[in-house]
Amino acid sequence: MYLAYWKLKEKPFDNTPDRRFLYRSPNLEEAWGKLLWAITGGKSCAMLSGEYGCGKTVLMRAIAAQLEPSKFNVALINYPLFEGNGFLRDIIVQFGDSPAAEDRSGLFHELSQKLKEASRLGKRSLLIIDEAQVVDEPQVFDDLRLLADLHPEAGALLSVVLVGQPELRELVSRYPLLEQHISVRCHLHRFDLEHTVRYVSHRLRVAGSQAGLFSEEALEIVHRHSGGIPRRINNVADLCLLEACRRQAQVVDGAIVNHLH
Repeated sequence: MYLAYWKLKEKPFDNTPDRRFLYRSPNLEEAWGKLLWAITGGKSCAMLSGEYGCGKTVLMRAIAAQLEPSKFNVALINYPLFEGNGFLRDIIVQFGDSPAAEDRSGLFHELSQKLKEASRLGKRSLLIIDEAQVVDEPQVFDDLRLLADLHPEAGALLSVVLVGQPELRELVSRYPLLEQHISVRCHLHRFDLEHTVRYVSHRLRVAGSQAGLFSEEALEIVHRHSGGIPRRINNVADLCLLEACRRQAQVVDGAIVNHLH
């Protein structure tokens, strides 16, 4: 649509988990370092929180992609809604096996044996649970606590990263036996104006732009309307490029942003 007009190779503000567009702000760098330390150090549990649209999923996918497949088995659960023993079954499936058992104790034994075998072969196991704030089965948190207790001398057999919106922190606090296993807690914040400007510039640069396409005033208004949340910034900026293209403007200015909002 507007790519040729702005001389872009691809759309800069798509809300897709593309690691190339990940803007490594100081806040994100800190979270990256702590989470990677927990995962590679064999910690049993870590937690990443942040408002919807702040980049949690992209961050975790980028970290997972950095792990060497020869050293890590990685499982990702995106929609953690389970009934009965569905949680343990889903983990086994995500690690590439078909569960044979039906009951909870049998499934737990299968999973623990799989984790032990991976450890024997020199591989760590990582489970990422995205949108963990929607988990509504107490048994899931009890299973997580039991898995966290599988802790030989070399480190946890399974490292779990719970990823979710801010209410995840209050949810986990209701399960103190699990909460004690959380060694790292990170929170992704909204961007201030400075990092909103840098974020927009970074994404434009990755998309092939060689020049600033937004005026200073426009970026200030984008920040105000988006609240500094990356997903909202993408939505606002994308519409701005489209509208400026329609008007045959040379740059996105404040009037264009205000017209759309």
